[in-house]
Amino acid sequence: MKSLTAKSLTAKKWMLGLAAGLILTACSGPTADKPAATGAADAPGQSGDLRIAVITHGSAGDAFWNVVKNGSEAAGKQLGVKVEYNSDGDPGAQSKLIDNAVAQKVGGLVISMANPEALKTSIGNAVKAGIPVITINSGEDRSAEFGAIAHVGQSEGLAGQGAGQRLKAAGKTKLLCVIHEAGNVGQNQRCDGAKQSFGNVQTLQVDINNPTDAQARLKAALQSDPSIDAVLALNSQVAAGAVTAAKGANSKAQVATFDLNADVVAAIKDGSILFAVDQQQYEQGYLPIVFLKLYKENANTIGGGKPVQTGPGFVDKSNVDAIAPYAQRGTR
Repeated sequence: MKSLTAKSLTAKKWMLGLAAGLILTACSGPTADKPAATGAADAPGQSGDLRIAVITHGSAGDAFWNVVKNGSEAAGKQLGVKVEYNSDGDPGAQSKLIDNAVAQKVGGLVISMANPEALKTSIGNAVKAGIPVITINSGEDRSAEFGAIAHVGQSEGLAGQGAGQRLKAAGKTKLLCVIHEAGNVGQNQRCDGAKQSFGNVQTLQVDINNPTDAQARLKAALQSDPSIDAVLALNSQVAAGAVTAAKGANSKAQVATFDLNADVVAAIKDGSILFAVDQQQYEQGYLPIVFLKLYKENANTIGGGKPVQTGPGFVDKSNVDAIAPYAQRGTR
């Protein structure tokens, strides 16, 4: 072979250098470099240990809120986020829990607002401190006003309308809607929605913290008005009391309920509860953790200013067998 000339060697070195440059350029595209952190969002992988406080208005040990807790903790475990769950049914105490989380400079807050006005100042202070807030379950109408970046839950009025439509389709003519938490705006919205679609609805106020008295009030209401042929409970625990009360009053009133647990599933199967309005509260715990992580690490927002709906879904004899295993494990 002939030896390479100086000119050919120079050309070859230039081509090798060009090829190497192209390779480096291809490897240093948009996915290779981390963008600088801007605003509330940190660069991917640069947010450190994200800590989110979930503060709800549920009572400790409540079956419904246990599922919310399960959802938030599962999301935290899967995403590497530290989730701290606390709840208190007293609005003043819930407000203090929010204040404590703000003082601890958590990276995000998830808050249910059964009594929005009582939480307004505390949530406002969180927003002023630069802590992103997502509201869940209750308080959809005030969420954006308070500065939350999103709301996750079901529209209670629409859910009430759906329940009323189903009871009307079942041939019922007079409905008793049972409110078990005074001051809970969502429960009033449920009964108001049922009135819109069903028509002949009266309400009964009971105290969920006194189940014996609640059951006695239900029994008395059914005994005093035999024309009541449907009862809409807004909680699975109240639903169980309503079934017992109807039997004790020798009433033929059919019970339906909001919210799902293993006991409600069993009652749907045996026919003592007609259906459950399922707002899929596991999602209300799970999704906000995902959304806050994306917001902090990628500046993502969701909903476009509208709530992210987790319901209403309806569970009755047609689908209860498919859902029963998930209720049993605490995710429905």
